[in-house]
Amino acid sequence: QVQVAESGGGLVQSGGSLRLSCVVSRADIRIYDVGWYRQAPGKQRELVAMISTGGRPNIADSVRGRFTISRDNTKKTVYLQRNSLKPEDAAVNYCNVKSGRRLRDTWGQGTQVTVSS
Repeated sequence: QVQVAESGGGLVQSGGSLRLSCVVSRADIRIYDVGWYRQAPGKQRELVAMISTGGRPNIADSVRGRFTISRDNTKKTVYLQRNSLKPEDAAVNYCNVKSGRRLRDTWGQGTQVTVSS
């Protein structure tokens, strides 16, 4: 019933910027914590950034200072601004949403970010 869609990925040169968006389809459901994850080829999926229901951000050490997470609850959208991208940032980026009274997880299909050196 709940669907999550990521967008904003693409090809960018090293040092460039991308803004990822995560949109929740249902307008009548409560959205709680939202996290952005990434998974590079041959590596495990890792948490990049998370934002709480109240808007408190938590950024991974590896990207702190370059990435910013924010949310607009009226649009049920979470953004991840990615600046100063590096080749090691290349990965498929997934949005994870906790929603509803049961705090159930819903994953998007992912958006590819490719960084050229």
